[in-house]
Amino acid sequence: MSYTIEQVWESLKKVRYPDGNADIVSLNMVESIEIEGNKISFSVYLPVFNSPFKKSIEKACVRAVHDTLGKDLEVNANITSKITVGRIDNTQEEILPGVKNIIAVASGKGGVGKSTVATNLAIALAKLGSKTGLIDADVYGPSIPKMFGVEASKPGMDKINGLDRIIPVEKYGVKMLSIGFFVKPDDALIWRGAMATSALKQLINEAVWGELDYLVIDLPPGTSDIHLTMVQTIPVTGAVIVSTPQDVALADARKGISMFRQEKINVPILGLIENMSWFTPAELPDKKYYIFGKDGCKKLAEELNIPFIGQIPIVESIRENGDLGTPSALEDSLVGEAFRQLGENVAQKVEERNATLAPTKVVEIDPNAKHPTNQ
Repeated sequence: MSYTIEQVWESLKKVRYPDGNADIVSLNMVESIEIEGNKISFSVYLPVFNSPFKKSIEKACVRAVHDTLGKDLEVNANITSKITVGRIDNTQEEILPGVKNIIAVASGKGGVGKSTVATNLAIALAKLGSKTGLIDADVYGPSIPKMFGVEASKPGMDKINGLDRIIPVEKYGVKMLSIGFFVKPDDALIWRGAMATSALKQLINEAVWGELDYLVIDLPPGTSDIHLTMVQTIPVTGAVIVSTPQDVALADARKGISMFRQEKINVPILGLIENMSWFTPAELPDKKYYIFGKDGCKKLAEELNIPFIGQIPIVESIRENGDLGTPSALEDSLVGEAFRQLGENVAQKVEERNATLAPTKVVEIDPNAKHPTNQ
């Protein structure tokens, strides 16, 4: 027996959203209905992340389709969320118009897996149903093209209103740009600071990003001209800091947090992410080895009163998938689930930040002052 999308729509009209007076179809929560034989799949986008109604709505959707179209159907209801709150007010709408939220991913030092986290976070947000972009701002060591498996790709160019514009490369639902697309893979980038910051401005201002719920920016390690250029160029919604739990990494993570918290910069910290939290060997699945120390980032987050939003274990497949251009966030696995949860946590913190704080403004530099100022 064959089924139609209209029949699925009608069956889902029986499912009411618990916090409202209408069904999920009337509330425009249902999208992407697909029918393949006896398998029916669709997405239901809830208005908030980590909704308490998530499981009950999933069960109600499956039951509604079974009751209407038959018990023998395989029903896959993907219950997720979309970001709905924007980042900017009308006075700044000319800066990356259409981009709702800008998330900076930073680390105090190199080697903590910041770019791996940024890559998988962007993919996780895209898998949650959000329109996502990614800028590889680590201009001296661009790694995003390799992690996405698009090293041979080149961004397109288009003439818009008489100006040359860059068209980002797109894969896994993520639009991305990196200086790595414009240089030979084996060439060393020997640039002065002004050249590097100019390149970042081009990736931001001369690209056609379109409508995005999130633009993730993978920053270089440490604190540098690139960081200052970013906050001078765009209003950053918030920053996430990546660190391993060892003391040396945590000492540098403090510096990164301090930079964003400076009164004149004032970019909210969305949270601290602990990478390489523990190692579990395959032959001892219940054993955790805390190679770099235990709960270091969690303790630092408590001390500095910032959210602790995720732990990512040491798993060989994360490194392998990054090298192969198939990031672990794509997998239906325990690691994939960890990155999916990280995406939800970050999205929730963005939502909370937008509900409680005024939009971040671009930092402007007074040439006669020693420190930046928010204008």
